[in-house]
Amino acid sequence: MVNLIGTYECKVDAKGRLMVPAAIKKQLMPVLQDGFVLKRSVFQPCLELYPMQQWNEVMNNMAKLNRFVKKNNDFIRKFTAGVKTVEVDTNGRLLIPKDLVGFAGIEKEIVLSSAIDIIEIWDKDKYENAVNGGEDFADLAEEVMGNINGNELS
Repeated sequence: MVNLIGTYECKVDAKGRLMVPAAIKKQLMPVLQDGFVLKRSVFQPCLELYPMQQWNEVMNNMAKLNRFVKKNNDFIRKFTAGVKTVEVDTNGRLLIPKDLVGFAGIEKEIVLSSAIDIIEIWDKDKYENAVNGGEDFADLAEEVMGNINGNELS
C-alpha cells in the first residue's frame, strides 16, 4: 500500500490533461507502471485516483457481495459507473476523460489531495468549499477519532 502525502494545486488543459506534480509522481514511482483507476467519488463532487493495487483490493472486497441481492447489484453498478483505467504518460501527464471532468465540475484550476492511499482530484473552488465549509473540523475530529485511545473506533 502506498501512503500518499500532500495537497497540490495545478491546472488542467483544454483536453483534460494535468501535469502530475513531481512530489506526487515521486511518491507514486513504485506503482507508476501498474496504472491507475479513476472514478467518481461516492460522497463528494470530486474524482478518486486509485493505484491499481488499491483498486484491486476494493474489487476483491466487492466481489464478495452476493450479486443476487438487488441492493448489492445496484451498489456495484453505481460504484463502478464511469470508472476508467488511466496512465501517466512519458511526459508526466494524466488524461481525465471528459465525462469525469463534467462530473467533478473541473474548470481549469484543480487540487490533487492525498487521501491515505488514493488521490482526490477536485476543482479548486469546490475543494476550498469542502475543506472550509460545513461541519466544524474540531467536532468531526472528536467524533471520529475521540475514542482512539479507548479502542472504540467504528
